[in-house]
Amino acid sequence: MIRIKRVYDPYEPDDGPRFLVDRLWPRGMKKENLRMDGWLKDAAPSDALRHWFGHDPAKWEEFCRRYDAELEYNSAAWRPILDMARKQDITLLYSAHDNEHNNAVVFRSFLEARLADDCQCGS
Repeated sequence: MIRIKRVYDPYEPDDGPRFLVDRLWPRGMKKENLRMDGWLKDAAPSDALRHWFGHDPAKWEEFCRRYDAELEYNSAAWRPILDMARKQDITLLYSAHDNEHNNAVVFRSFLEARLADDCQCGS
């Protein structure tokens, strides 16, 4: 299972390994206070895409398409996380206020599609 949580939400023992998936460090969060196992800056949306989107829900579908394309192009940034998600639950951490329109939602979908492909190949 791949969970997503805001960085400001409390740690829970069933989170599994936790990875920050934002390019920028979350405001007001001290590094020593964030329980995480890695910071996946390279798997986050590019600065250009992040600025273009600006968390505007009207741009959501196009943001998803563009971010998927960036992820496709940069498999080295997400392949180790996918390998980990095949073996255990993981949690993707994000700092956006919008729980439905943020890069962690897209990244989770992207990874889950690849996990589903694994299952279909084994059938």
